[in-house]
Amino acid sequence: MVLRKGSMDKVISSDPRAVAVNDIIAAGRRMDRFGWVPATAGNISCRLPDGLIAITRSGGHKGMLTPHGVIEVTAEGAPVHEGDRPSAETLLHCQVYAASPRTGAVLHGHSVASTVLSMLAGDAITLAGYEVLKVFEGQDTHDTSLRLPVFDNDQDIARLARVIAPHMPDMPLGYVIRGHGVYVWGDDMGMALARLEGLEFLLACELEKRKIRT
Repeated sequence: MVLRKGSMDKVISSDPRAVAVNDIIAAGRRMDRFGWVPATAGNISCRLPDGLIAITRSGGHKGMLTPHGVIEVTAEGAPVHEGDRPSAETLLHCQVYAASPRTGAVLHGHSVASTVLSMLAGDAITLAGYEVLKVFEGQDTHDTSLRLPVFDNDQDIARLARVIAPHMPDMPLGYVIRGHGVYVWGDDMGMALARLEGLEFLLACELEKRKIRT
């Protein structure tokens, strides 16, 4: 079904798969504009009503996505259509969705701030005193601190997922893979993007603070 709305005759699809593809393409362009998905880095996904997951195809530039660049996988990460190649990190998206039935979108980016700070951090980056912390659920004041877990990078994604699993219930911000990038999620794509932008702002502030101190 297609609805036409307003004098601009804008086409809006009620097909949830089409909506998910459009959301993923728009998110990829926004993330690219901020420099968070260089080259073919990063991945973006949405949960579909039937339990499948729409996710970016492996090897594509997220700022230049087309509908062909979005594929469908099962809740376990297997491609629905023969020949489709999902990102190697699809399992990490599946893990987030499995942990919370509310989650509707997952974003993974490779910003300079998240990459550099994670290389300097221990097992977490603590963010404190920032007004923008209020973008995260349960926070209503700047006078607080939140812990962003940092996990060591591992090319064995199944093993990495097992390391992350015990921490999933208690990660209000998301998490960072050391020297790699950040994962955030939300009830829908709008919330996930707001959280990503909030977190990236906070990480950029932390990086600037360290430059000033040196």
